[in-house]
Amino acid sequence: MSLNKKVPLVHLALLTIIYLAFISLGLPDGVLGVAWTAMRQDLNQPLAAVGLLTITLTACSGLSTVVSGYVLQKLGTGPVVMISGFLTGLALLGFSLAPSMGWLLALSVPLGLGAGAVDAGLNHFVAAHYSSRHMNWLHGCWGIGATLGPLIMGATLATQGWQGGYQTLATMQLALAVILLLSLSLWQRENAKPPAEVHNEAQQARIKPVSMAATWLAPLGFLLYVAAEAGTGLWAASILVNSRGTSPATAGLWVSFFFGSITAGRFAVGLVANRLGNRRLIRLGLLTATLGAVVFAIPSLPAPLSLAGLVMMGLGCAPVYPSMMHETAQRFPAELTAKVIGRQVGLSYVGSAGVPAACGLLAAYAGLPMVMPALILVLLALLWVTERLNQLT
Repeated sequence: MSLNKKVPLVHLALLTIIYLAFISLGLPDGVLGVAWTAMRQDLNQPLAAVGLLTITLTACSGLSTVVSGYVLQKLGTGPVVMISGFLTGLALLGFSLAPSMGWLLALSVPLGLGAGAVDAGLNHFVAAHYSSRHMNWLHGCWGIGATLGPLIMGATLATQGWQGGYQTLATMQLALAVILLLSLSLWQRENAKPPAEVHNEAQQARIKPVSMAATWLAPLGFLLYVAAEAGTGLWAASILVNSRGTSPATAGLWVSFFFGSITAGRFAVGLVANRLGNRRLIRLGLLTATLGAVVFAIPSLPAPLSLAGLVMMGLGCAPVYPSMMHETAQRFPAELTAKVIGRQVGLSYVGSAGVPAACGLLAAYAGLPMVMPALILVLLALLWVTERLNQLT
């Protein structure tokens, strides 16, 4: 009897730690764009140099994800996540002490490797041991971290500088790593049952004959979506500070509202997802995001309207990524789903690094006000890709 009572407590305790770990994964993601306006001045770097950091971080995260299967098999999820927590925490502490751009680039390697390992490890573990509801909430927790990070950095910029912001984030990451170290035994005791596969004959019958173009259009959609979200998260603060005269602290608050609207939208969309369906959610989300991006891109609007546009863009983005991922299993037969999802994840990394970096070059040569129109074109291209994909699958 006592054993039966302990099992749910172990289940709940580990799930709580997993959620905390994914919050910590999101903490640094929206911070660099907020901090860069001050960092580049202290380090004597051009505006576009942030692209080198994002490319390094993303490349290392991608490399970590590629080899994660082997590492997880050898060490187990708990130790990998714990080691990664210490790795990212120490890297963030190094960011706060870095005297030059070269040091930031070197520290981006362990930061990216650690983040990629946590991402892959926890996604795999939750998919194997928990229901799809918990998977959706897991990514909502990432949004909580991505919302808190810019808030913390924006609050410390005025008093302690960007170094203080990174020290605060490092302290939080290292505290979580200690919790992970103390809770390693929970990963072995977890006995949740893997969810049953949802592929059945009725679903397979609804899948159209496979189009090879569709197997690449679906990954292209992920590249475009992540490019639009990451590009906005990285450059919105610079646009506000350098083009519209907003204070760095206020700009950080606005970026937090952007990520916060994505987070709130993802938690809320679960209430209506089954009724509306993935394809309708993707379409409505992209139309809303594009309209919000257009409003935010207009420089002469009053600040409240610009903020409303940024929040509207975030709310529109909210259902797009999870709905596209969930719809993959509906578009393709079971034997192709894993391959397509692998392509989607890979091109997501390309989108999160390549396009925001390209926006930096665009800002350097054509001016910061041109960044948002470019991202609007990315959203329109994504809308075309998803509609074309609906025709093919």
